[in-house]
Amino acid sequence: MKPSRSRYLDVRGLRYHLREWGRDGAPRLFMLHGWMDVSASFQFVVDALAADWHVIAPDWRGFGLSEWRGDAYWFPDYLADLDSILDHCSGDEPVRLVGHSMGGNVALMYAGVRPGRVSRVAALDAFGLVDRQAREAPGRYEKWLQEMRSPMFFRPYADFDTLAARLQRDNPRLSAERAAWLARHVGEDDGNGAVRLAGDPSHRRVNPVLYRRAEAEACWRRVVAPVLWVEPGDQALRHRIGVTDADYLSAISCFPSLRREVVADAGHNLHHDQPQSVAGIIESFLMSEHA
Repeated sequence: MKPSRSRYLDVRGLRYHLREWGRDGAPRLFMLHGWMDVSASFQFVVDALAADWHVIAPDWRGFGLSEWRGDAYWFPDYLADLDSILDHCSGDEPVRLVGHSMGGNVALMYAGVRPGRVSRVAALDAFGLVDRQAREAPGRYEKWLQEMRSPMFFRPYADFDTLAARLQRDNPRLSAERAAWLARHVGEDDGNGAVRLAGDPSHRRVNPVLYRRAEAEACWRRVVAPVLWVEPGDQALRHRIGVTDADYLSAISCFPSLRREVVADAGHNLHHDQPQSVAGIIESFLMSEHA
């Protein structure tokens, strides 16, 4: 495996962990992980990259080795955190972004909010959420207030092998070797002789702010950078959460310069299932900027 190193930054008052691969001075590539994941999740794709890249991948606030925020995690904070990280790491230079799932949604939104800051963006199975109606707001706020009355917890696992087995149950395509490696990064010692997920359990609370696809699409339509839209052959997760084909096609139509790729024999975690294919698709897209 390609070695990584850790760096810590003060990002809007939080101690942020950045995982980096490659040499300083190489072209920078920022990789953004998804919900309940960590920066190390990109190791298999980084291993498969052929060119010389300086890959920088943060652990989002409250995930991995980054500091916890507490009771509240709001989606706009990820945009502001990314903005601060890019200011520190890249200055005014337009950046290349790769994001998986939630990280892909952050990347696409940011590319629309700050179109001049992004040169290329690759989204790995980042289809957004189901649109919510205003009538749902009272019930959502009520549920959130009720959940705020009690602390949240992650279930404990007996050891890292047990967590690895859980990762394989969630993703049958994940090899035992990769599952064992990932378990050591997405999990941590809980201080009581067991293992728990590496993150703030407050992420489990329902978000009182309703997701509105119209707002997301308004941002997506402002993206001027070329977009790489990578989706798995198995789109079971999208269908399970209720994002329809019509929603999906509407999202894709927002981007004036879009390249769409499908990765066969892969599910939502396509960067784990087919890292060589994903790396090749990403590099082909990024190298085309010099063509």
